[in-house]
Amino acid sequence: MARYSRAAVLGLFAAGVAPGALAQGQPDALAKAFGARETVISASLSPDGQKIALIAADAGRTSKAYVLDAVEGAVPKAVAYTTGRPEYLYRCNWVSNDRLACQIGGASRLGDDVYGFNSIFAVDAVGGGVRSLSRRQGQNAIGFDLRGGEILDFLPGEDGSVLMTRAYVPEAKIGSLVNSKLRGLGVDRIDTRSGASKRIEQPETQAIDYVADGHGAVRIMGLREVKGSGYDKGTYKFLYRPQGKTGWSDLSSYDVQDNSGFYPVAVDPAKNVAYGYEKTDGRDALVTVALDPGLERKVIFAHPQVDVTGLVRVGRDQRVVGASYVTDHRQVVYFDEQVAALTKSLGKALGGKAVHIGDMSADGQRVLVWAGSDVDPGQYYLFDRAARKLSPVMPDRPELAGQALATMQSVHYKAADGTMIPAYLTLPPGKETVKGLPAVVMPHGGPESRDEWGFDWMVQYYAARGFAVIQPQFRGSAGFGEKWLMQNGYRSWRTAIGDVVDAGRWLVAQGIADPAKLTIAGWSYGGYAALQAQAVDPALFKAVVAIAPVTDFADRMRRSQYYSNYLLQQQRMGTGQEAEDASPSNHAAEFRAPVLMFHGTDDNNVDISQARIMQGKLEGAGKRSQLVIYDGLTHNLNDSDARADLLQKSADFLLAAGK
Repeated sequence: MARYSRAAVLGLFAAGVAPGALAQGQPDALAKAFGARETVISASLSPDGQKIALIAADAGRTSKAYVLDAVEGAVPKAVAYTTGRPEYLYRCNWVSNDRLACQIGGASRLGDDVYGFNSIFAVDAVGGGVRSLSRRQGQNAIGFDLRGGEILDFLPGEDGSVLMTRAYVPEAKIGSLVNSKLRGLGVDRIDTRSGASKRIEQPETQAIDYVADGHGAVRIMGLREVKGSGYDKGTYKFLYRPQGKTGWSDLSSYDVQDNSGFYPVAVDPAKNVAYGYEKTDGRDALVTVALDPGLERKVIFAHPQVDVTGLVRVGRDQRVVGASYVTDHRQVVYFDEQVAALTKSLGKALGGKAVHIGDMSADGQRVLVWAGSDVDPGQYYLFDRAARKLSPVMPDRPELAGQALATMQSVHYKAADGTMIPAYLTLPPGKETVKGLPAVVMPHGGPESRDEWGFDWMVQYYAARGFAVIQPQFRGSAGFGEKWLMQNGYRSWRTAIGDVVDAGRWLVAQGIADPAKLTIAGWSYGGYAALQAQAVDPALFKAVVAIAPVTDFADRMRRSQYYSNYLLQQQRMGTGQEAEDASPSNHAAEFRAPVLMFHGTDDNNVDISQARIMQGKLEGAGKRSQLVIYDGLTHNLNDSDARADLLQKSADFLLAAGK
């Protein structure tokens, strides 16, 4: 735990050592280019529009925060640095024209468990002046809370102060009358220069989040409801504060299991409403609820086929200007005519690429824009509205400059029960009609997630190696409404994995895939699906790659019993014979295809015990299997060297299928 409190900030500027060469076989130039992490992880624009802050991936797992003048040819200056052992930089936002608030996070193993943490610190735009903003837990703390807090409001008009959540734990010392009984999540106003703080909201034990209005007022508080055992009931209660009042009133409740109720995410102070998500005709819609005793509800936008999945927010006060959803591509409906016109004109100027407004100056005259596509990894631009000038800032993946990339096309295929399943198909670059290719079925993670049209580093690498890649949006995926989501891809695994298997059968039936070279690969739930497909049709896929896979439900539930979400996980994963049948580790004897797995030792999402159990079961059954372990890495293997190694090893392994 000590690595969290002091090293998280003090280690920012320590000299780091790049990871050494990986032991078995060096990745080639192609694997290194595709495996390199995004050069730009996040970007923000100063209030006066004169400076840009970038979080950039450096060698291996290291990251740096840079500041550069918002002019062409400006030289970036590094102001913060993390080694990735275990801290990573995630984002830096401007709290004034000369000061930044940055978030770091990571995970560390302590015995049999891996603990995630995050922390927020402030730093001057010229470097130096580092100050931790997260609340440190003293040596007399009774218990621990690794939540470093979140910035709720950048307080436009104030010079360098923020409104942020802070986690409190009780403190006591034997023989001393000095103690603190504060426990839970509260809200403080903090001067990022001096560190002086003022408590705005008293800590609440069951608080999970707060929502501010962009102008310094906390209007919503979310509370989890618990059983007598201390486990989450699976319901959240939201309270609101009427304008000009100090007390709280009931707003809504939300049930995690069936995704029912209103879940607030933003406040518009001018309209005095909360924006949030609520089901309408079986799909998530964007809804407003008036923050007054009438609680008037209005459906702002609903789509007839898919869920509304995102808000579009701009400016220092994070004003809501639109909502987004995904059909084949992500689409946005704008409520603000000026922002709609701006994004439309920028999209035209950038050749029809997907455009996202990343940040704006306080006066709205300078806009930081990201644009990209399936064949363009993405680029940040600065748009000066007065000068009508669009200037490139920095590309996301300069290593891929000049590399031919493959187009991602939307397709549908018929599942065994006749249901049409949407999917994305990517063929090798420059090939529109092909036959008899090596092919990869690549189910996504989650399972309550989905793939989207756009650049995907793994898909593009496999395509560059000559594979056809299909990404099925199987039943159990999110974004298509509650009927498609079903119980989720675990409890309804026979349908979900059946859809995944049918994607491979479709590739063969279409002549795209050589049946002797049909393989499957996935990450997280995708890795689970790749393994569990052997329980559905062990002869279909000739090789299996599983990255950080869930494999054994009993072990996963054993680890969950010490966490508040244990009952929720139990409902999500199933129990008894149902859970045993859903676990790939219990089907090891049925496997025909060779298996290659990858896992990081510090994965706090899916513990490495899952891959080790699977490896042991496969070895015990006399099957061909190998497990590659990356020391100190978490679920996303956030290391360019490790990712390059993964790409090289997995593609070589999959291409060997059928030989």
